[in-house]
Amino acid sequence: MTAARPSTPTTDRPPLSLRERKKIKTREAIRAATYALVEEQGYDATTIEQIADRAEVSPSTVFRYFPTKEDIVLTDEYDPILLEELRARPADEPWPDSIRYVMREAVRTGIEEDIAVARLRTHLMVQVPAVRSRMMESMSVTGRMLCTAIGERTGRDPDSLEVRVWAMSLIGGLMETSLYWAENDHQDDFAELVDRTLTTLQHGLRTENP
Repeated sequence: MTAARPSTPTTDRPPLSLRERKKIKTREAIRAATYALVEEQGYDATTIEQIADRAEVSPSTVFRYFPTKEDIVLTDEYDPILLEELRARPADEPWPDSIRYVMREAVRTGIEEDIAVARLRTHLMVQVPAVRSRMMESMSVTGRMLCTAIGERTGRDPDSLEVRVWAMSLIGGLMETSLYWAENDHQDDFAELVDRTLTTLQHGLRTENP
């Protein structure tokens, strides 16, 4: 097996240009406006026009950044970062250990740093069919990106059946973990749930003692 060379560390990236910073600021303003409106009046009652007005942008600007209202709720910036983190893991580290490390970091940055938003997003996944459907489409794209990373790391064909099955099993497992967390009123520790998911994928179902 071969492994990809670590990518350039995050701290070594060149600073963002003014245009890139403005784009990020606009995206964050649109997201913040959406979350606030949904909290105030519910998802279905929230319109693109209201979001644009709250974010102080035009409706066309909202659509330029997010093709659908569901995308505003679900889209984040973490997928490319996850791939970079996977590529940066030690070449001799077992693949399951690399995945576990990166997922723990993703939970820490994506969930623990803004738990209220994470709860809102997963709640909407359970309650709104359109959000859940769009989430499945989005995670399918993430799965393809993961196939590329697996291929680089293991030397396998990223389009092979085995790689695709494993990647989409992980993606599906993570989606079910999010749904489970929301369906149980977010009472569980999400990091522990993700850890259980990875253990199940790695070792399969174990017969419970009678």
